[in-house]
Order: sequence, then C-alpha cells, then structure tokens
Amino acid sequence: MYNHPRAIGGVVAALRAAGLPCILVDDGSDADCAAVLDRLAGDGVEVLSHDRNRGKGAAVASGFRRAAQRGYTHVLQLDADGQHDTAALPTLLAAAHANPGAVIAGYPVYDDSVPAIRLYGRYLTHIWVWIHTLSLRIRDSMCGFRIYPLRPTLALLAHAHVGRRMDFDTEILVRLDWAGVPVVNLPVRVRYPQDGVSHYRMGRDNLLLTLMHLRLFLGMLPRAPQLLRRLFRGRP
Repeated sequence: MYNHPRAIGGVVAALRAAGLPCILVDDGSDADCAAVLDRLAGDGVEVLSHDRNRGKGAAVASGFRRAAQRGYTHVLQLDADGQHDTAALPTLLAAAHANPGAVIAGYPVYDDSVPAIRLYGRYLTHIWVWIHTLSLRIRDSMCGFRIYPLRPTLALLAHAHVGRRMDFDTEILVRLDWAGVPVVNLPVRVRYPQDGVSHYRMGRDNLLLTLMHLRLFLGMLPRAPQLLRRLFRGRP
C-alpha cells in the first residue's frame, strides 16, 4: 500500500474479523502513513516495508513472497483504499476452498459513486483482455480483490515479465490464464468515496498500460492456436 492512512485501519479490521492474518506491504509511504501502519502491526498483522515507492505490482509481489516464506498456499490481495466491500470475503474464501487451483477474481459492481470516466474507461481494457485471451474467461482484470494460488503465481513471476505498477493486476491475470490457471469470477460491490485518494498518474500509467497491452497482444499471437483449441473444446 502507498499512503492510505485513513482507509487502511478499516480494511485490516475487516480482514482480522474474518480470522485472516495480514501482511501489509508499505510501498514507501510517507511518515504519517508509516506511523499508522506501525500502530497496526502485531496480533496477526505484519508490516513489510519498501525503502522507496516501487509500484503496486512490486508491493503485491513482495507480499506473495513473504506469504510463501510463512508457509501459506494462497494469498488474498485486497487494495488498501477501502473501496471494496469486504462483505464478499466469505464468498471468495469459500470459492477458493472449492477451487484451490484457481484464481478467485472479484469483478466490481458499482453504485452511483463511480466516476463515469472510470466506468467506461474500463471497457477498453476489458476488450483488450478478451482479445489477449481469445475468450471471455476474465470478467474484469483490474479489480484489486482476488485470491491467488501461490505456487503457479510465484512460478509465473519468476519466469515472465509482469508489470510492477498499475499494469500488474491485468497482466498477471492474463498470463495466469495463458498458463492454464482457471479463473473464477465473483461480484464485489465497489464504491468511490468522495474523499478517496487515487495514486493513478494519468501520463505515466496510461503509457504503462499501453505498453502492457502491446506486450500481451504480441504474446497472444504465438499462443493463438492453443487458445483457440481451448475455446473450441469448451474449456473454461
């Protein structure tokens, strides 16, 4: 997480109420936010700190590696901004128990607080993801509320290029799909609070996303025969 001092307490409280241990990855937050995280540490909450801001993807990857060191087989990724309704936790956890080899991917169900530009802008990425996978297997590739099986995820991160900033969520899900990891899509309510904080940088992150889609499109081309066989055989 990076500079979400007001929201992170509620996110952690919801996870701990569900009986889940937490690894908070401080991705170079400022001193005020770091102090909040220090107060949250303990009683099932670990804080792992980056010395500088490395990006969302780098922070999530650090969390994956620490979870593997702790002996966990799965990781629940939840953004620190408090936008996702944690009431969906029992449903996602039950799906992970029933499908231990799959990624359980939340897809957003918005209320009236969603900015129109965010809502419609996502559809451009949806279309590209459907092209990259030659399927509709991934309902939404940008939602930061999902459960990963660690073994295939860490294997992928060790051998494939995956974006380290805002391009991470989409790229890792597409590449896991390419690797044959099933994706189970489940609805999650999402709201945009009026005082919410966004760290999306229009110029830099739009460029990163454009380059990511170019990488994935070029990566799809040699995989197209295999992806088409999956499609025509009716494999999920």
